[in-house]
Amino acid sequence: MYLISDIKITSSASIREAMRIIDTGAMKIAIVVDDDGKLIGTLTDGDIRRGLLKGMEMSDPIRDIFNHQPLSVKISDPKEKIIELAVNRKVFQIPVVDDDGRVIRLAEIDQLIKQEKHPNTVVLMAGGLGSRLKPLTDHTPKPMLPVGGRPILETVISRFKKQGYTKFVIALNYKADIIRKYFGNGLTMGVDITYLEENQRMGTAGALGLLERTPDESFFVMNADILTLVDFESLMEFHTRNASDATMCIREYGMEVPYGVVRLNKENIVSIEEKPVQQFYVNAGIYVLTPQTLDLIPKGNPMDMTGLFEQAVERGLTTLSFPIREFWMDIGKPEDYERANFDYNRLFHE
Repeated sequence: MYLISDIKITSSASIREAMRIIDTGAMKIAIVVDDDGKLIGTLTDGDIRRGLLKGMEMSDPIRDIFNHQPLSVKISDPKEKIIELAVNRKVFQIPVVDDDGRVIRLAEIDQLIKQEKHPNTVVLMAGGLGSRLKPLTDHTPKPMLPVGGRPILETVISRFKKQGYTKFVIALNYKADIIRKYFGNGLTMGVDITYLEENQRMGTAGALGLLERTPDESFFVMNADILTLVDFESLMEFHTRNASDATMCIREYGMEVPYGVVRLNKENIVSIEEKPVQQFYVNAGIYVLTPQTLDLIPKGNPMDMTGLFEQAVERGLTTLSFPIREFWMDIGKPEDYERANFDYNRLFHE
């Protein structure tokens, strides 16, 4: 396993230093960064050879021979986008950067294409009443409503499976038998499914207190009525790399004030802004938790996920946010359901 720090180099490094990195490293590439660790280029053996053929010396800096327009992807980019980009550009490795342009890792396309099975459990919350979607949910639990010709919950499970996550626990309450009968033990989907059933409304976090066994690794928790293209592997990597105890996916949400907003200095009008849009970050209903966070949940008592995060903050645990920039939709209202069916075939190619 390589360390990204082993293949980073600055533009002032000599060709000799670059060759040592490329020749001794498993990746056969050097990542050129500035003093802040931000990506400014890449360097390969071919770049060095072309420089030497032009008469450069081994002691010369690499600043004139590295690729100054490197291909890169964001850590939030889904695997499918990275693979498509690599195939179109005919490359086998792409630097992955954070929002500030700092290099986090190197995406290896052959590894992305190869299906890797992850040990992490996925807990899906499928016990909601779906009251706002009545009468559609009078006889069908909301996660079983068809979108794109199959239940929402089936698409959620398929998205996780596609990224190598195959161990599922589904929390049930309303019309639980319908979900049990449809999915069974998950064998027909090539996954493993077990269930926990709430005899009373426990809240998202409270239901976790019903788990028969504590997961061995960090695990996902997600509402089962969400359609999203979020990269779950990137989410888990972010959580693990930053030693987070509890990570919450967040989504930017804009709300228009339907009036002109008057800004004052005492009684004097300073400005009037017509129907401004206020931007907020909202809880996206997707989380990654360490097993230790389960100790914060009162056994047998209701608790929502907000309460769990508040407890984690009070205890001084590391609680981080993971912004979602990919498609995300919480199917809570009839207009959401209608839009989800409209968007499905365009976005979900499975």
